[in-house]
Amino acid sequence: MASEDELMMQDATDDGESFDDDFYSGGDVHDDSDDDDVMDYDFIDNDSDDSDTVIAHHRSQSNYSILNEADIHKCQEESITKISTVLSIPRVAAGILLRHYNWSVSKVNDEWFADEGKVRRIVGLLENHVPLPDGEELTCGICFDVYPRKEISAAACGHPFCFTCWQGYISTSITDGPGCLMLRCPDPSCSAAIGLDMINKLATDDDKKKYNRYFIRSFVEDNRKTKWCPAPGCDYAVDYIVGSGSYDVTCGCSYSFCWNCTEETHRPVDCGTVSKWILKNSAESENMNWILANSKPCPKCKRPIEKNQGCMHITCTPPCKFEFCWLCLGPWTDHGERTGGFYACNRYESAKQDGVFDESEKRREMAKNSLERYTHYYERWATNQSSRQKALSDLQQMQTVHLEKLSDKQCQPESQLKFIIEAWLQIVECRRVLKWTYAYGYYLPEHEHAKRQFFEYLQGEAESGLERLHQCAEKELQGYLDAEGPSREFNEFRTKLAGLTSVTRNYFENLVRALENGLSDVDGHGAYSRAASSKSLGGGSIKGKGGRGKGATSRSSSSRNIDDSGHWSCEYCTYANVRSATACQMCQQRR
Repeated sequence: MASEDELMMQDATDDGESFDDDFYSGGDVHDDSDDDDVMDYDFIDNDSDDSDTVIAHHRSQSNYSILNEADIHKCQEESITKISTVLSIPRVAAGILLRHYNWSVSKVNDEWFADEGKVRRIVGLLENHVPLPDGEELTCGICFDVYPRKEISAAACGHPFCFTCWQGYISTSITDGPGCLMLRCPDPSCSAAIGLDMINKLATDDDKKKYNRYFIRSFVEDNRKTKWCPAPGCDYAVDYIVGSGSYDVTCGCSYSFCWNCTEETHRPVDCGTVSKWILKNSAESENMNWILANSKPCPKCKRPIEKNQGCMHITCTPPCKFEFCWLCLGPWTDHGERTGGFYACNRYESAKQDGVFDESEKRREMAKNSLERYTHYYERWATNQSSRQKALSDLQQMQTVHLEKLSDKQCQPESQLKFIIEAWLQIVECRRVLKWTYAYGYYLPEHEHAKRQFFEYLQGEAESGLERLHQCAEKELQGYLDAEGPSREFNEFRTKLAGLTSVTRNYFENLVRALENGLSDVDGHGAYSRAASSKSLGGGSIKGKGGRGKGATSRSSSSRNIDDSGHWSCEYCTYANVRSATACQMCQQRR
């Protein structure tokens, strides 16, 4: 038999589906492919069984896999085996070929069968091994000393060098970095490749370890399908199926990032916008804007000076020490009582009326407006970033300490308290999304007023929903943690928190879809439909082929929102309330 919580959540879902028009189709019928697109962005679902991970991103790993060092070595060996078997060449030669063609098995096969001789010349693989010259003693080609034949070695080209010179040559190349993987014969006129067999035979133990490390890393760094996790101290790599959809991946270390640009996950904002935003945050351009907006150059030495208080008499710092008027920038010797004293300047007012300072004032005003606009978005971006970090910390604390404590006090098994973990996972993910919406808003063109209005509306509703969820999970839960024993109101808290989690997820799903669609729901007349706005609030599920399309007759709000069980659905958050309630128990909006 279904629990009260499940019935509540089902009612909320059913009511969410009762909206007449679909939010992202304008009333059009959606096919199955649209449903797949919706699920491509997976917010935390209350039915999820995974409550152990700290990350809120639970996408299926069907389009990528996480590799540790053993996995990388295994994949590398498998690729070498494939090439060695298909081309009937030694494994050392197969490794050299793969390294040259960035570990692409298909590329090696294509090039080899197109022109084997050309590939051999380019890579340095000789078709026939050249033996050492005859004789019991041979001359080293580097130091020109004579050595017994057993102390001389050569690559496939047959050029003789002593062991000491080989070690020095290999060691120097390895010290210089990964370029040692493309090592050629020391003879200046020879391009024969030096493979792993020569390294293992002639190099020192330390050099062998370094070389093998470079060899392993090259499989990730030179392969277009794999990348290292960018998290500090993480040794995992991600093998990604290029062209498989979303770039969002979650590493084995629990760090989520965008595979395309290796920044932290930033959907619904594209990689280009993220790159511009990060560059802007670190660039000197905003410093120059601040200087232009809040300072003036000394008329003599041109150093910028900030005036934060006091009169208009300014004295530049040593060694300049020039005294001038802050308003007109003229020498202070030309000022006095006749020009307005210390707190005014008649010359400036007169020149301003004549338009003398129009250009400089305009530039300063533009810089000030630009700085204020950037500061507005950056402060909110940074605030949500810090809130997300705090939420992650609270989540870890909840998992390791508070959940067990709450289980003891409320006499409930921890498995029945997973709704709390799911709420915190949702908070973490929503904080990330909300943070990047401010970068999106900053680059949204100013002249597109309808899109900006629609964006700010969706963003505001999502943010309000998130704040309600965060407050419930943080403040209201604390009362039950501090309680002396079991509380009869805990089941009501469970229903409320689970409902808020679902509602907030709906808010953000709508926000994400709208931004990824370029706010296309805004119509050509510069406004957005009421159906769209109401749908954005509810976050009702996408209708399938059975849904009603355009032209469906709408019912009144009161009759539409009351279901067969007597509950009414809030138009703001879709929560299912009892018929007698005059205000929504979830968002407090009046009926």
